[in-house]
Amino acid sequence: MKLSRNDACWCGSGRKYKKCHLEMDLRLEELEKKGYIIPPRSIIKTEEQIAGIRRACQLSREILDGLEDVIAPGLTTEAINTWVHEYTMAHGAYPAPLHYNGYPKSVCTSINEVICHGIPEQRVLVDGDILNVDVTCILDGYYGDTSRMYLIGEPSAQARELVQVARECMYLGIEQVRPFNRVGDIGYTIEQHVRKYGYSVVQDFGGHGVGVEFHEEPFVQHYGEKDSGMILIPNMVFTIEPMINTGTYKCRVLDDNWTAVTADGSLSAQWEHTVRVTEGGVEILSE
Repeated sequence: MKLSRNDACWCGSGRKYKKCHLEMDLRLEELEKKGYIIPPRSIIKTEEQIAGIRRACQLSREILDGLEDVIAPGLTTEAINTWVHEYTMAHGAYPAPLHYNGYPKSVCTSINEVICHGIPEQRVLVDGDILNVDVTCILDGYYGDTSRMYLIGEPSAQARELVQVARECMYLGIEQVRPFNRVGDIGYTIEQHVRKYGYSVVQDFGGHGVGVEFHEEPFVQHYGEKDSGMILIPNMVFTIEPMINTGTYKCRVLDDNWTAVTADGSLSAQWEHTVRVTEGGVEILSE
């Protein structure tokens, strides 16, 4: 149903449509006529939802902070899973990965050549490893998703550089988040940075909308063309989580149907934040 100017806005703000989203909607209608991909209203979050997502993201960040004092050579990834599970539950939340489409653990732990979705096990961390821990909490029905890299002992110079470049890629992508930019601007910026180092960007996995579900629109590629993909507008919430490899961008999934590894056995690194498009730019909800 088309709203009149004096109706309550569809976004739930309580303001009249003419004082809220009318001007933006008219602009989006014009862009849609020109062939642009417009975000559905269903993924535009209310202020109440954003507050809940922010709290969930902050708990996930708190877990990653706590792991800084836990992760060390000699620890198993199963022990990391136990720590994350117990901390999450003790703070009134639930680990989103647990039983998600059959995933058996409460966190993802991806070591060295593992790109993402590594399943915690009895593998022992050793000096020289690089490790990504990916945490998503469900707190009061809202999802908070973030991941970071950990250096185990003294990794090689190349491993350290890869971890640093992957982090730079995430923040360069975040800098592209502002109203009426496009999802493709994020991926283009990341890929251009990666090329300077001779590394590659994983193409089979990417960022995603998040907040009231684990995975929502839009899908966020970390490579590709600028001025492409969905238009960004305020109160969209999604992750930026570039996965960067020292070798080929190609990957394969192991027989457990989850663990994705580099096709050539090269190292991979990933950092992730959940972000919100604001009226003037971006808010990092998980920082």
